[in-house]
Amino acid sequence: MKKGLFEHINRTAAWILLLFLVLPALIAIPVSLTPKRFLSMPTDTFSLRHFRYLFTSPEWLSSFGQSAIIAIASAGLATALGTFCAIGLWRVSSKAGEAVRAFLLLPLVIPPIISAMAFYRVFVPMGLLDTYAGLILAHTVLAAPLALITVSASLAGFDQRLEQASRNLGASNLTTMRRVILPSIRPGVLAGAVFAFIASWDEIVVTLFISKFNVYTLPRRIWNGIRENTDPTVAAAAVVLIFITLIAFTAMTVASRLRAKSDT
Repeated sequence: MKKGLFEHINRTAAWILLLFLVLPALIAIPVSLTPKRFLSMPTDTFSLRHFRYLFTSPEWLSSFGQSAIIAIASAGLATALGTFCAIGLWRVSSKAGEAVRAFLLLPLVIPPIISAMAFYRVFVPMGLLDTYAGLILAHTVLAAPLALITVSASLAGFDQRLEQASRNLGASNLTTMRRVILPSIRPGVLAGAVFAFIASWDEIVVTLFISKFNVYTLPRRIWNGIRENTDPTVAAAAVVLIFITLIAFTAMTVASRLRAKSDT
């Protein structure tokens, strides 16, 4: 009885906390439907004029495309880096390995403004400021720890006897990794890719430091739109960002369930 009551209270508290975190962001939905030219809540009528402008404006479409290119490239690199680091640290279980893991997780602990200043200082002599390569590299460094965490969690439940059996049957290390380890930790790899994509797609602090004119991502355009004017198109773009995030999480959930069903 007490256990059931505790679970009910825990579930209720979790939902309350989730609503507390999510509901403020949902304010952008009604604001994006206002017929007025400034940020306001709609009263009598709703309008899609700001969404039409969002998807017809060359500036906004360019920012969507640039953010997509950077996020996809960063997610791919961060997932690969995080996956191989997680597998390497999983194989080397020692205090030194844990120290390396802690070092790799530093981008999650260091304030974004400090990371932005560090990237700026390093990228200036390398000529990477305001370039796709610079932003992709910076976002990869920031997102790789997310993939490292999710893949490490999957490896914690991996049966090492499968790897030993593969090697005993004569498979090489590469074959064992490709046919045994990676398929078994696929949900963690997929989750890491989704989190890395979202982290890059929404990143703004580092982007403000290392990009200026040539690369103008969507979060930066939203930031400038809020700072320089009160165009409701900013709210429409925020709604699109929310839905893209929801689609990414939904795809990850569906893929994980399909994977679980195929395993059973």
